[in-house]
Amino acid sequence: MNHVLCGLAANANLPSELVDRLIAVADAEIAADLAHRADLSHAQAVVLAARVEEGAVSLAYAGLLTAADVDPAMQPDVALALLAERAGRPEWARLLAEDPVVERREKLAACSGLPLDVVKMLATDSDIHVVAELALWTTPEMATRLAAHPHAEVRRAVAANEATPPAVLAALLTSEGLPPAQQCLVCDREAVPFVHDPQCSRLDCDLPSGASCDGSHESTRHDMQQMAIRNPATPTEAVAGFVGHPSLLLRWALAGRSDLPSEVCARLAVDSNPGVRADLAENPAIDDALIRVLATDRDHEVRRRLAHNPLVPLDVLTRLASATRIGTTLLPRIASASPDEVEKLAESPNPAARMLIAQRRDLPPAIRDALAADSDAKVVKSIAPHPGLSEGQLRTMVDRHGVQVVAKVAANPDATPGLLEDLARHEPSVQKAFREIARHRHASAPALLACLADAQARPIAARHAALPPPIIEELLTDAEWQVVEAAAVNPSLPVAVMSDLIPRL
Repeated sequence: MNHVLCGLAANANLPSELVDRLIAVADAEIAADLAHRADLSHAQAVVLAARVEEGAVSLAYAGLLTAADVDPAMQPDVALALLAERAGRPEWARLLAEDPVVERREKLAACSGLPLDVVKMLATDSDIHVVAELALWTTPEMATRLAAHPHAEVRRAVAANEATPPAVLAALLTSEGLPPAQQCLVCDREAVPFVHDPQCSRLDCDLPSGASCDGSHESTRHDMQQMAIRNPATPTEAVAGFVGHPSLLLRWALAGRSDLPSEVCARLAVDSNPGVRADLAENPAIDDALIRVLATDRDHEVRRRLAHNPLVPLDVLTRLASATRIGTTLLPRIASASPDEVEKLAESPNPAARMLIAQRRDLPPAIRDALAADSDAKVVKSIAPHPGLSEGQLRTMVDRHGVQVVAKVAANPDATPGLLEDLARHEPSVQKAFREIARHRHASAPALLACLADAQARPIAARHAALPPPIIEELLTDAEWQVVEAAAVNPSLPVAVMSDLIPRL
């Protein structure tokens, strides 16, 4: 891979005439970057597509090619991309439905808006993976028909399709009203009874770990039930009965549904598996009483996920923040807090409450400034990236709290070039700060030069427009390919240098 040319292909300041020259020497990797250029013209796209078919697929998805530009017999993958974007021609679908390459028929089956005769062809395809792919994306009418398909793999796909009618999904859960499945992927290739060894060493084996069949296609049936329970179109009353099912995976799938009755939630809240309880904790279906029960759960992940529930009461959330590692993130309940709640949290004697509200980036100036002067470093760390803070306020934060807040101060969108230079020279140094400075719009050349000394910040700094052109040119020969590509992407790379880097044919 030529990382310099790949970088140039993505360089926003590459002139159109140099784009033409790059197209003339493009390989698949370069073409992929060129295909994402915002200024690539239709004429350039056509030339690129003719040169590199892999790039043509990306161009089709990007809307840069039309049906008139494509020969489906010669460029079937490009034709498939246009069909996927509903920009192809119906006759292409009929041609591709008979393509000898199974993977192409699978991709076709995933396309929406196909002619009915093509859908019927795919529904009777000789390869069951094609039929299953169709079942996953097809219309309610065809999904209903395929729910009775003799192959269990097709039924599993129907169960995952959100367009499948609710009554059909309920029937798939219980198999009531449907003829028994006759095949599955396991008994298609193995004598039953068979259980796939999780440590299977056969290189040609693609059966899922633990797949099994004793004649009842049990592992595929289990997967089908899991898909149906996760499907929001499946009726609530059809899934509620699985609350006490011996299968952990089925109970776990149930815990994520947002339409559960309170009695089902209550049973899941005492499930023996913490993963089930954790998914339930984040579920907006649980009521206030159950939230308070889960807030005392012995498992840390359950409590952490509860903090992300959009309906968690603020008093519960504050207690959770005091005793649980939630991370530096804006929680949904904090994002929706009313002005009165914002003020109450900001004035709380509990630093955890102040830290939570400090994650907002739309605080009134008076509250923002009060939090910026907080005595607790964790609160200051949370408020430091808030827009509107002055250089003086940001410097005071660093003076008071040192390395604890340096990286977050560097992330403030209003940090000045001078402040960023000082942060880059801070002793002791803070590695995360170098990355923040390297991507900051106000970073100056001296600050960026300091960032180049840090291995993780180096490729970020290499693409910054404020980097001096001679330094950018030096980085084009760096030992790390990420740095080379970043330097070639840099919009401040002189056009004359760009021109010299692209071979002439």
